[in-house]
Amino acid sequence: MSKKILMLAGDFVEDYEVMVPFQAMQAVGLQVDAVCPGKKSGETVATAIHDFIGFQTYAELRGHNFAINKDFDAVKPEEYDGLYVCGGRAPEYIRLNKRVLDITRHFFDSNKPVAAICHGIQILTAADVVKGRRLTAYPAVGPEVTIAGGQFEEIGVSEAITDGNLTTSPAWPGHPAILKEFYKLLGISISGN
Repeated sequence: MSKKILMLAGDFVEDYEVMVPFQAMQAVGLQVDAVCPGKKSGETVATAIHDFIGFQTYAELRGHNFAINKDFDAVKPEEYDGLYVCGGRAPEYIRLNKRVLDITRHFFDSNKPVAAICHGIQILTAADVVKGRRLTAYPAVGPEVTIAGGQFEEIGVSEAITDGNLTTSPAWPGHPAILKEFYKLLGISISGN
């Protein structure tokens, strides 16, 4: 029986940060249920493409539509083996949903694997689950991590940090690193030449 992963998304989730891990986790046999508060299976969220093209911060362009494949109201967190929290602009508003925070706390209270990338860490800080943890995020989220009691570390964008059941990465160039760590936390081993 394949492991089940819950993926938190919302309108203007970062395009790569939802599509790449959604497909990469399916490719290794995981069942991934992507949800958004207020949306049902078959509905879509708009994505945003965040790119680094010479400004002091990322530029934002409209991305693809991403199909939600599970009703948010039907989620039972105890049925899932892990949580994947996407970045982009979605975390800044879905963290205002009490149930998103309760679901997030479930994974920490149960010591289940959690992966969070870029601005997705805003959900973790709002859920008050980073105290005493070593983690990373998009640098602009660093002050939130510190205020929430976490130990923020600025690392390369292609890297990830794992502390206990939590793995984090600053942005989408870190997909290979964060996914590799998340798979380890889930007990999945991938080998190849």
